[in-house]
Amino acid sequence: MRIAFLCKRRYMSKDVVLDRYARLYEIPHQLALLGHDVLGLCLDYQGREDGAWTHEAMPGRLRWQSHALRPRGRLPRAAYGWEALTALRAFKPDVLIGASDIPHVALGAWLAHRLGCFYAADLYDNFEGFGQARIPGFVPALRWGVRRADLVTTTSALLREHVQAVCRPRGAVLAMPSSVDLSVFKPRDRQACRAALGLPADARLIGTAGGLYREKGIEPLYAAWPQIAAARPDAHLVLAGPTEPQCQPPVGDRVHHLGMLPHDQVARLFCALDVGVISVLDTPFGRYCFPQKAYEMLACRLPLIAANVGATGELFAGYPNLLFKPGDADALAKAVLAQLDRAEQPALPIRDWRALVEDMARHLPDPAAAERCQANNPN
Repeated sequence: MRIAFLCKRRYMSKDVVLDRYARLYEIPHQLALLGHDVLGLCLDYQGREDGAWTHEAMPGRLRWQSHALRPRGRLPRAAYGWEALTALRAFKPDVLIGASDIPHVALGAWLAHRLGCFYAADLYDNFEGFGQARIPGFVPALRWGVRRADLVTTTSALLREHVQAVCRPRGAVLAMPSSVDLSVFKPRDRQACRAALGLPADARLIGTAGGLYREKGIEPLYAAWPQIAAARPDAHLVLAGPTEPQCQPPVGDRVHHLGMLPHDQVARLFCALDVGVISVLDTPFGRYCFPQKAYEMLACRLPLIAANVGATGELFAGYPNLLFKPGDADALAKAVLAQLDRAEQPALPIRDWRALVEDMARHLPDPAAAERCQANNPN
């Protein structure tokens, strides 16, 4: 089949196309590996240049086209929807998948209607918890797009229930968790990883990586650090990722901020730590966000602690000693100190991307039905 995939270019501080990063890359990539002809259309909110790439994905084909929202030397791209429609009419997709945020889910529904093709909406999070949702009209547009989808995929059963109750989509809703690249996130020699990152060899290292933002729940870890540091003189705090002016990391000889790390270096960091910390808040974002970081730490066999909220709490429901009350710095500190002594590693399975996308593909139309759809909707 011909499958079009519509998404934003940058996701979780990574470049979907060049970094070949996570869910927004793996869904179209794995569909191509299953033998489909896949075209990815990306809108780059930050970049200034358009681009095109072809990635190896035999027996199928995977091509990417990226369009800058604000091209260099030109006005903002106000007619992107019509440009996408023109490109897709030339491609003639049997299936269109809209993913990544509110504009792409809503735009995908509109495009699929104009093209007369099967529409799938992929929700890697509760997009109503994103900052975009504060823009007037965006939440109704999201719900309209999801409601018109023939298939909706969500990252958890909890989000699936929310979507069914609030959006009432006409098609099936499939809980399809994300995964991690198990060739990157895997156990490695701890001392070698510490040496590579310039971290102390003999300290007890706790830490995390990702967006170090207040709304994503980093503040309780910052607040817990003085208590941890006082109780364990051998403990050091290690952080990686972007920060914000209103929520700066602690400072001191025992705090190491590594800045933005490449994807493979994040895996190295998780292998260097003694305890990983997953702190999310009890908010619409925190309740429904997929615990991507948790799976990355699990794949590296890193002992961890996690906030007991939403999908993250559900993942570790069988390991209550690893959970702490979200937003509670004292509870977080106690959980870290206990885990430094216990080093408990949860035995949770991680399905690979191929198996997950194969499940998704079973809910797409069969090629014969898609061919009939194109014949009935030539424009």
